[in-house]
Amino acid sequence: MHALRVPALIAGTTVAGVTVANSKINEWTDFGTSIFTEGVAEAQRFLRLVQKEADDLDVSIPEIHLRVPDAIKNLLASFNSTGEEHATSHTISEQHKADNGNKNENGNNNGGDQGPGAAAAAAAAAVAVTLTEDEEEKPKKKKKKSAGAHTIPTNDEQLMLLTKKLIEIRSILLSIDHNETLKLPSIVVVGSQSSGKSSVLEAIVGHEFLPKGDNMVTRRPIELTLVHTPGDDEDYGEFPQLGLGKIHDFKKVQKTLVDLNMAVPESECVSDEPIELKIYSANVPDLTLIDLPGYIQISNRNQPEMLKHKIEELCDKYIREPNIILAVCAANVDLANSPALRTSRKHDPLGLRTIGVITKMDLVPPEVGVNILRNSDYPLHLGYIGVVCRSKASASSSTQLIKYEHDFFQQHLVYNQRDIHVGTGTLRQKLMHVLEQSMGRSLYSIVDAVQLELEEARYQFKVQYNDRRVTAESYVAETMDALKHNFKDFASQFGKPQVRHEVRTMLEQRVLDICAEQYWSDPKIADLNKASPDDFYWLYKVDLAAAALTKSGIGRMTTQLVVDVLMNNMERLAHAEQLQHHPDTQNQVMNFTSELLRTKFLTTSDQVENTIKPYKYEVEVTDSEWADGVKRSILLLEKELAMCDQMANSIKNSVGKSKLKAAIRHVLDADREDTRRQERLQQLAKDGNGSSEEYIILDDDDEEAVRPYYNPRLIEKAKEALFLRDRAMILKYRLAALKSRQCKSADNKQYCPEAFLNVIAEKLTYTAVMFIQVELLNEFFFQFPREVDDRLVYQMNRQQILALAKENPSIAKHLTLMERKTKLEEVMDKLNYLVKRQADRQERKPV
Repeated sequence: MHALRVPALIAGTTVAGVTVANSKINEWTDFGTSIFTEGVAEAQRFLRLVQKEADDLDVSIPEIHLRVPDAIKNLLASFNSTGEEHATSHTISEQHKADNGNKNENGNNNGGDQGPGAAAAAAAAAVAVTLTEDEEEKPKKKKKKSAGAHTIPTNDEQLMLLTKKLIEIRSILLSIDHNETLKLPSIVVVGSQSSGKSSVLEAIVGHEFLPKGDNMVTRRPIELTLVHTPGDDEDYGEFPQLGLGKIHDFKKVQKTLVDLNMAVPESECVSDEPIELKIYSANVPDLTLIDLPGYIQISNRNQPEMLKHKIEELCDKYIREPNIILAVCAANVDLANSPALRTSRKHDPLGLRTIGVITKMDLVPPEVGVNILRNSDYPLHLGYIGVVCRSKASASSSTQLIKYEHDFFQQHLVYNQRDIHVGTGTLRQKLMHVLEQSMGRSLYSIVDAVQLELEEARYQFKVQYNDRRVTAESYVAETMDALKHNFKDFASQFGKPQVRHEVRTMLEQRVLDICAEQYWSDPKIADLNKASPDDFYWLYKVDLAAAALTKSGIGRMTTQLVVDVLMNNMERLAHAEQLQHHPDTQNQVMNFTSELLRTKFLTTSDQVENTIKPYKYEVEVTDSEWADGVKRSILLLEKELAMCDQMANSIKNSVGKSKLKAAIRHVLDADREDTRRQERLQQLAKDGNGSSEEYIILDDDDEEAVRPYYNPRLIEKAKEALFLRDRAMILKYRLAALKSRQCKSADNKQYCPEAFLNVIAEKLTYTAVMFIQVELLNEFFFQFPREVDDRLVYQMNRQQILALAKENPSIAKHLTLMERKTKLEEVMDKLNYLVKRQADRQERKPV
């Protein structure tokens, strides 16, 4: 018994010690758990409050990860294995209250049983904190992923940095003239018309934007630049050549591409002028792709053999080095018949820069598809990639297309082999890596080429322009200042005296016309100086002549005269040296000059017409006005007489004196004979002789038989000489009358109509010029410089100013060279940065 009691005593003591220790451990655990859970709960509530208050600041609360000891993990595992599951979906405070409640109800009787449960609950609560935080963060992460299903990974963004910078450099080089040595590699997409080129490009971009149709809709190369914009939710396209701005609707991008392609005439079939398109998105990699018209395999009436050859020549132009060839072939077509592979083998016989893309993989059995991707007949160093790029449901959503492609390749395990590459994502990664490597290899050669071009540009700029800089804005400003300066000189020279001279000259010519029409052609003009002062005939004549002058629309005539003079001078200014290279600007100057004058024309003409209205009824003439009028009339007639003599001498010298005399004699004889014939005909008609007409015809035949023949042009010259002779005789007669005593007084105005009409013309001139100066000239001279600034300077944007400056060949050459130098310097700075970055990367690589 003693032997049994000792072990029992030891066992009891041990059990008691263990019980006491367990109780103490439970108390410490409960106490620690309560402190821990309360602290975590308070911290969690504080963080949530901070996060709620800082939502507008976009401050994200980091996750709280608690490291659970291994003992607790094992303990939890043991309880899970025995079936005792503890709820972890409650909050920490609820769990803590539940634990306290159980302790108070059960007391110390079952405290030993609750110890492990309490510890498990504490551990579970700690895990619950982590799970709760994780569950709150998961929806945010899923939401971000769903917003950009094809977001480029961070490591790929680092990889694309070189490509992105070189694409920027390529865009700069495309904006200036450069030779082939500055050409950066691009990815050229070639394939037949039904191979699925468009579907591949749209799958890479994630939008449907390329033109489609039954006939040939791609007639021009499309230079597609994909620009990765991390952190930007906008997807949009831009046409740099058109300046349409951001186009967010890719249906409009597609329509624009269709219109640009359809603009190529049917006679030309295809054009080698590229269409530049840039697409910005966070879901695309930085790539430069060139989509070319599809190869024609069989010629027909709509696609002649000439078109086939033109497409082949266009593709051959683009797939040369250093460009990468993306040969697109359909899986359901024998690769031996693929024009894309055939052409790529011609320009890339070793297949070092060709990527094969096999489309429509879902149309062939998986085993056949694997054999195509492992093609040994046409091996490519960069390999083949299989894609589907289409859905049997014809869904237009790129997400559905990619999901369909992903599900298809997942369903067939044969495509999961290591040496088989499938999927649009794989293709995107491949293009990124290949283009980055190709551009990396071209980096140093491009640096050398750009350095040579930059040195040449600097040398030419120094030699030709001595490093003198000029801008389009400064040139346009100087040109407009020169135009305004010339206009100011014209305005100072064309004042009231010049306007008066123009109007007086016109009215004096009008006076001569009235005198010639109503007086000098009158047969009674020789009896004018002998007529009595009360002769009604000559009094009526002078009033009729005055009315013909004053009521002939003087207001409109004089205003139109001044407007014509202004337009002629403005045309001279517009075609001056400063604007000789700018025809559009010349037209603009003439257009707004015409607008300014037209707006004032009616007002001015009406004012002039109203002010001269009194002269239409009565004209009062002073003695001094009459004397001046007589003097001006004498000078005017003497000038007219000199002109007549000059023209007569000119005719005499051109024809010859003797020949002209004979022709004049012939004309006079013909006139006399005509007069005689008319008299004879009248006499016979009066006598009633029925055969008079026959007699005259017979008489004419006899005379024509003996009359000499003269050239009709000579006869015209003779008649003109006779007219000038008669006019000179009348002018001499009227000059003598004006110089006689009869024309010394204004009371004898009927004897001197030339002087009276000249006095009226002078009064009309003075009145008209006064209102033309106020209403028309002053307004025009004030408004024109402001119109120049408003229409030719302030309304033009930067592109219009640059285009205007480049219309001048010398300025265009200067600006082009300066722009070339500036852009090459910018390119050189970017290249130096890339070279330094590449060198740093090489140093960081492990040996």
